Amino acid sequence: MVAFAVVLARATLVPSPMSVRLTHTNLHPGDSIRAYLAQPNWRDAVKQVGGNVVLGMPFGVLLPVLFPRTRGLVRVVLMTAFVMLMVEGAQGLLVTGRAFDIDDVILNSTGAFAGYLLLGRRLGRALHPRREHWWHRRPDEPTEAGKGKPAETAARTEDATDPPTPSSKRRLPAFLRTVRKPVR
Repeated sequence: MVAFAVVLARATLVPSPMSVRLTHTNLHPGDSIRAYLAQPNWRDAVKQVGGNVVLGMPFGVLLPVLFPRTRGLVRVVLMTAFVMLMVEGAQGLLVTGRAFDIDDVILNSTGAFAGYLLLGRRLGRALHPRREHWWHRRPDEPTEAGKGKPAETAARTEDATDPPTPSSKRRLPAFLRTVRKPVR
């Protein structure tokens, strides 16, 4: 992640004094993308659009791997958009020859979306498997033929003091299962 942060800073926060007169702030989504695609040289368009998409892809891979709480498509895209908004704000306010461009944020977030779908989702799940929580439902118990009642089975709990209840579908945590007597 540190190496990616260095590359990101180098690519986005290096001053460009030669392009001061060419830069302009873009707050209208799609304006810069249309301008890139309208250029006669398609290589420049690919470089601008593709470069911004590729710059966002490591977020889609690294966020779910390094920070398990950011697993999920929406969380990855929102976190990337937030970080890129900060980078674009720094570009517009602090760096000579750079300007804030909302289309860069959109393209970077699209790259994070693609990176998450291609690799980040699988890596995040492989390194941080989902935990089984007490509120997750269990698979339905086998039923007697046609009666709709659960079959007599051994209790699935590790706690032998819990009597099996046919109507319970999920297991409560231990502190909720115990019956507490009022203090006098």
